[in-house]
Amino acid sequence: MRAFSELYDELDTTTSTREKVDAMARYFRTASAADAAWAAYILSGHRLKRFIGPALLRRWLIEASGLPEWLIDEAYASVGDLAESIALLTEPDAARAAPVSDIPLSAWIEERLLPLREESVERQRESILAWWRALPYRECFLLNKLLTGELRVGVSELLVTRALAEALPIPRADIARRLMGEWRPSAEFWEALRSRTDGDAAPSAPYPFFLASPLEMEPQALGAVADWLAEWKWDGIRGQLVRRGGGCFLWSRGEDLVTARFPEIAAAAAALPDGVVLDGEIVAWRDGAVRPFADLQQRIGRKQLTERILERVPARFLAYDLLEQQACDVRGLPLSERRERLERLLRGAPEIIALSPELSAGSWEELARIREQSRSRGVEGLMLKARASPYGTGRQRGSWWKWKVDPYSFDGVMLYAQPGHGKRSNLYTDYTFGVWRDAELVPVAKAYSGLSDREIRELDEWIRAHTLEKFGPVRRVEPEQVFELAFEGIAASSRHKSGIALRFPRIARRRPDKRAAEADSIERLREILQAHHVRPEPQ
Repeated sequence: MRAFSELYDELDTTTSTREKVDAMARYFRTASAADAAWAAYILSGHRLKRFIGPALLRRWLIEASGLPEWLIDEAYASVGDLAESIALLTEPDAARAAPVSDIPLSAWIEERLLPLREESVERQRESILAWWRALPYRECFLLNKLLTGELRVGVSELLVTRALAEALPIPRADIARRLMGEWRPSAEFWEALRSRTDGDAAPSAPYPFFLASPLEMEPQALGAVADWLAEWKWDGIRGQLVRRGGGCFLWSRGEDLVTARFPEIAAAAAALPDGVVLDGEIVAWRDGAVRPFADLQQRIGRKQLTERILERVPARFLAYDLLEQQACDVRGLPLSERRERLERLLRGAPEIIALSPELSAGSWEELARIREQSRSRGVEGLMLKARASPYGTGRQRGSWWKWKVDPYSFDGVMLYAQPGHGKRSNLYTDYTFGVWRDAELVPVAKAYSGLSDREIRELDEWIRAHTLEKFGPVRRVEPEQVFELAFEGIAASSRHKSGIALRFPRIARRRPDKRAAEADSIERLREILQAHHVRPEPQ
């Protein structure tokens, strides 16, 4: 645990990619097999489900610290993070911490945290209070993050695979492949990972996704338009459809197995030959056209699918790449050949598994005119893929580009602010914005990205000086600051006070030139909502 907490510290205090990769590689080289496996699991974005809720931890913190409840609340509001507040208020001296901190990370998780789920609340309380009294600050902080299921580390899965590739050493593409899908961290898994053999890979295992980069240049700079395959950028869930071992498995890009959420796609996949893996998009589909992503969310967010929801929101898998055929990895073939094979494969497939159509254009200007239809067709723009490109791993610039349409935008007023996470836990970085409905500002979006470090620090000072009320870590501020916010999609929502939900809202820029009275109204967003949901007849 001590070594992992030191690694976390290194990762949390640098923005250098090289330093982060070096720190992880050093850890993987020296850690035990079981600890290395758990570290790889946590660093690559997997989370343990919550063991203890924050309300219980807060109650036990009051008991452990011996401080009055109001003072605990003030400390929490100042720090902005419960895990950090606990670590600060219960930190013991180093002498008492040493025996416990020598326990390996894997032992902490497997012998202490996992059995905690089966314990009574009283036994959980006794164990956690004893851990708080023994652990030094950083290890206590990590323990609390693990307890609440909220441990986030500032590294991407790509950086983790780079570090693993350097530490083992094994080609990065092989590492990424072996970390895909469901796997349990253990010493055995780690030994298999570095053995350079795939071993008994599960039939359900997907491939690492190849990701496109935003096109930030004129498309003419890419060369001849004939060298590029263009298709719609669908507004759905990126997925891989795996047909192996007599079974069908549907994976999201987030490595969630979503087969049970889309039973009609899994049933249709049974008609495909065994030993096939398709890359594509899961979309809501009705009357020959794609439906808004909000329709798809109705299925994602339900614990139980009913016949009614399956009928109301039918889904379709739009395939645009072939990764495996006849149980052979074909990712190294050029896209043009993979596409030809995919077209032949899907000729007799059920219509629920359809080919994502290629868009033909004789020039970049003609393709730009096609792109202008994106909004009316319910898509996000175009995908541009080099016909000669193999299927890569992760985000590799140069051969796959997303040429998206400009986002929607509106001007909103900041209403609330709360602290961020990690090294920004002492700064107010997460904001809630509202628009006018008659004479009232109603919240419509939360956003935390888009500002520079300098702007965040300036805004943090302003927030502290212009707070009207405090609700735990949240502050209600004077409604004066105006921002332009961009977003990708919009839908009606009965769960929001405004009646509207925005997709991927983010801060485009601060608007010091505007007064709060000049911010947009809810009517402006309703107009966008109405236009967003208009669909032409399919051609």
